[in-house]
Amino acid sequence: MIILAAGMPRAGSGWHFNLVHDLVKTAGGSDSRWIREHYRLQSILTEVNCNIGVLSARRLALLLLPVVQGKTFVIKAHASPTSSWRLLSSLGILRTTYISRDPRDAMLSAFEYGKRSLERGRPNAFSHLTDFETSLDFMRRYVQIWAAWHRQKGVHRMRYEDLLMNYLPEARKLAGFLGLDADAPNVIAVIETHQPEMVQGEQGFHFHRGKIGRYRTAYSADEQARLASAFGDVLPTMGYSV
Repeated sequence: MIILAAGMPRAGSGWHFNLVHDLVKTAGGSDSRWIREHYRLQSILTEVNCNIGVLSARRLALLLLPVVQGKTFVIKAHASPTSSWRLLSSLGILRTTYISRDPRDAMLSAFEYGKRSLERGRPNAFSHLTDFETSLDFMRRYVQIWAAWHRQKGVHRMRYEDLLMNYLPEARKLAGFLGLDADAPNVIAVIETHQPEMVQGEQGFHFHRGKIGRYRTAYSADEQARLASAFGDVLPTMGYSV
């Protein structure tokens, strides 16, 4: 089986992936990095967290060989659901958990992360976010992707803020969704080692500050009004106040 750890950028998606990955692995699943190397999937499972990019028919089809051979493993994505994703999900081959965040905080985090990387001479996927306008356009796209995932059935939905503030109950719910006994010693051990205070600075977790509501002090009143206008229709549905 393929487990897809999908989510918004800068929404704790690296943390989310690693928690899902290690829960699956402790229950007998395969190491996703080993799957990538062994089945020569480096062209479609990129970066440290095995990001598949788009959920295209071709890319998903390339993952079926390890599935046929009885492997269960985790991949990551920020992309929208597709018809191929729906097909594999309906067949029980693919299971998805999705994490989101207040888009105003996610937008700020993406901008700052891109800026830091650019200043260090190591541009990343966020380094093109040079101002408020480009950052807003960027986040609009991912709010649309969130809306697409919100419409899907059978997806385990999580919010970054809930995972941060109520980690243990949220992690136990996730374990249950994955079909694991949250009281099993090996599952408890994984949950404990992925608590927020223990993963900051870890490679692949992309966990830097992680504070909630920083947009309120980082953006001006006019910029916050723009954010309210851009995202006001969906924020209540996402669980946030405008």
